[in-house]
Formats: sequence, structure tokens, C-alpha cells
Amino acid sequence: MMDKKSFWQSGHKPTLLGSFLYFDISFMIWGMIGPLSVIIALDYPMDPVQKAQLVALPVLGGSILRLVLGFLSDYIGPKLTAQIGMILTLIPLLLGWQWVQSLEQLYVVAILLGIAGASFAAALPLAGQWYPKEHQGLAMGIAGAGNSGTVIATLFANRLAQHFGSWEIVFGIAMIPIILVFIFFTIFAKNSPNRPEPKKLSQYATVLKQRDAWVFCAFYCVTFGGFVGLANYLTIFFNTQYGLTAVQAADIATICVIAGSFFRPVGGFLADRIGGTKMLMYLYSGAGIMLACVSFLPPLPVVVSLLFVGMMCLGAGNGSVFQLVPQRFGNEIGLMTGIVGAAGGLGGYALPLILGNLYKATGSYTLGFIMLSIIVLCCFSLLVIMQIKWRTSWLDHNVTKTARQVS
Repeated sequence: MMDKKSFWQSGHKPTLLGSFLYFDISFMIWGMIGPLSVIIALDYPMDPVQKAQLVALPVLGGSILRLVLGFLSDYIGPKLTAQIGMILTLIPLLLGWQWVQSLEQLYVVAILLGIAGASFAAALPLAGQWYPKEHQGLAMGIAGAGNSGTVIATLFANRLAQHFGSWEIVFGIAMIPIILVFIFFTIFAKNSPNRPEPKKLSQYATVLKQRDAWVFCAFYCVTFGGFVGLANYLTIFFNTQYGLTAVQAADIATICVIAGSFFRPVGGFLADRIGGTKMLMYLYSGAGIMLACVSFLPPLPVVVSLLFVGMMCLGAGNGSVFQLVPQRFGNEIGLMTGIVGAAGGLGGYALPLILGNLYKATGSYTLGFIMLSIIVLCCFSLLVIMQIKWRTSWLDHNVTKTARQVS
């Protein structure tokens, strides 16, 4: 029997790096409008719902287009899909830089930014397919660490806008890194020779007939949706509630986004050690309690601490959900990654709208954060119920297996 290769001896490192860079820059572009929204509102005055709609549209676009890019990755290969994705990403950047003259046109640009948000449908399989099963988690974790691109957006978008005296120029500047990554990616990234056969549409329908698929969609809708939705909305929240400038509000949001970004792999690691369901219980309860405490709108240092821990729980929850999915859908993991990921995007679209609409209706963020807390704790309750059912079905499966072996 041959010895298994270590992670660094297997796979294709240039492809792994290319996947990470593509994902990282795409996430940066996907999250640009969130921090820029405060400065954009100076040119296009918006009520709270319009602001929420603006920062939510890229997430909606990413959720829908993820399924499209996932389908293309299967049929034409993840490398070509990624290249098409990067070229198409230039369109909303060019439009945002040179074309926008009204709020309606800005909405068009916002939803087209979803092309960048759909990048993980190509980046993750491109990286993962090069590695054997025992190393796929780490490979996809490294490529998936590109969600740290959100931090780049919150940290630098408003600074660039202030330095150049225009938020439009930020869209133009963002074209530079995506072009550079496209060149590197085209030269060095390669499709794996072990790429699986394309999936049929009927296979998606078969998976969606199973109740557990919808349960995992609900779990990821809350964890990933909560992370992305808050990442895009927090600049508006800190500016509106605490009177911070655009740069100050985005800087504080960056602190919270870092927690969600970098604790994702921690969630997967700990879920491996203590079990995915147990880990998710801790994380849902933690996030629910933190969001409930935020609803009291305490002083800024306190609310930042609460949101940091809450985003940390949501980010780690993303890793924990994907620790569970392969256990239930081991043979359909590729299909489930796309379906569950799309559900997460829908959650990220809904969250800013909940906060924006309730703020407009009540003049306060209190009810909005109470609602978010209730949603998270409902997911906790669903997890408790499903854990009991999974335990029962697993016992039944083992009994049946033992009976067959005996007979």
C-alpha cells in the first residue's frame, strides 16, 4: 500500500493560489457598496429602506448567479467559468465608474456585482478537485479564506473615495486587481484531470426532495446570511446610530467582519473535534444572545464587542454547517455546496431589508436586532429537533446494517 502524500506534496499549488486570489478580489468587489453606501447617500439621498436595498442587491445577485456559475463549472470546467466570471465582473465596475447617473442605475450596478459574489461556485471546486479526499477540506478552506476580501473593502473603499474626492473612482480602481488576478489565473491555474462528470438537472431535483437539504439551507441561510448581511450593513448602522463618519463607521465594521472571516475555519476545526451539531448549538445560542443584547443599543465600545462575538459565532457557524453537510450528503456534496450556498446568499439579502424596514417604521434598530435574534434562536430550536431525528435515524440505520450482517 502506498503512503498517502502530505497536503503540500499533493494537489497543484499555483491553482490553489489562483483560486484564493480570484475569490479574495471577487469578495472585495462584492462587498464594496456596503461601506461606500454612506458616501453614495450624499449624492443620492436615500431613506433607510433604499439604503438597505442598495447593500442587499449584490448579495441577491450573488445568490442567483452562484447557481449559474455552478452549472457552468460542471459543464465547461471551473477555470473557464472563473475566467468568464472575472471578465463579466468588469462590467459593473465600468458602469459604476462611468455610467451611473441615478439611484435606479446604481441598483443595476449593485445587482450585477453579484457576478463577483458567485465566484465561490468556480473557485472552490477548482481548488478542491486537485486534492484527495483527506486534503480537500484544507484546500477548500484555503481557497475559501478569500472571504477576507470583505475586510479589504470595508478598510479601504471609503478611504480611496475620500482621497480621490469621488466614490465612482473606487469602482475604476477595483478593475486593476481583478485584471492582474485574471492574468495570473490564466497563466498558472489549471483544471484537475480528476474532474467529475457533469451533474444532471434531475440530480438537483432529487436532492431537493429530501427534507434534510432544506434544513441545511436554513442553517446556512442564518450563519452565512447573517455574516454577509451584517458585513454589508454595519457601516450604515454605525453611521446612523452612533454618528460616525463614513471612514470611522467602515473601520469599526471591519473589526466585526474580521471576526466572521477568520473564525470560519475555526468553526470547522472545532466541529471535527466535538461534533457539528453540538458546535452549532453553542454558536447559534451565542449569536442569538449577542444580537439580543445589541438591540438595547448600548454605548459604542459595548456594541462593537457584542457584534464582534456575534459575527465570530456566525462565521464559525459557516464552517460548522459544512462540517455536517458531507456527513449527510457525502455522495452529493458538490450539488449541496451550490444549493446551500445559494440559500446563504438569500439570507444575506433579507437581513439588511429587515433592519432597514424596521428602522424606517420605528425610528430605532431595537426591533430589528430583536427580530434577528429570534430568527437565530429559531434555528437553534430546529437544530435541537433535527439532532433527535438524526440520532434516531442513525440508530435505525445501524440496527438494519447489523441485521443484514447477521443474516
